[in-house]
Amino acid sequence: MEQNPIAQVFAAHLALIGTDVKAWSDLLAEDAIVEFPYASALGAIGRFEGKPAIYNHMKNTVAQLQNWVFTDVRECQTLIQNVLFAEFHGEAVLVATGQSYQQDYVVRLETKHEKIIHYREYWNPVAILGITGSRETSRPALEIKL
Repeated sequence: MEQNPIAQVFAAHLALIGTDVKAWSDLLAEDAIVEFPYASALGAIGRFEGKPAIYNHMKNTVAQLQNWVFTDVRECQTLIQNVLFAEFHGEAVLVATGQSYQQDYVVRLETKHEKIIHYREYWNPVAILGITGSRETSRPALEIKL
């Protein structure tokens, strides 16, 4: 069975986000919006607008984590063909300390012309605090810019 276009975009997202942020950014529309609603719990920015701003944030953040593996991926397609919800587990290693990072994610993905126009990712800030020690050390450890 052939995947529909939004499922293909989501599969490409998971394949590229931890390995090639430049190629991943090609999935974004120029006016895309990426949101991390729980980032404010770490004192970080939770909304990025436009492909350049999103790319700059993600290249800095993802560079701090290596050996990404995503498992337990569950997609929930909606009656709106260009909207998909997903749940998945991610694991990586924090470059600065070698500590294991584990996170469960819930994502809402919206596309237009097979490009991401809106991506909202929910994750637990406690998992980040667990590897960085405190809110104050989370921002520099993950290169989250205020």
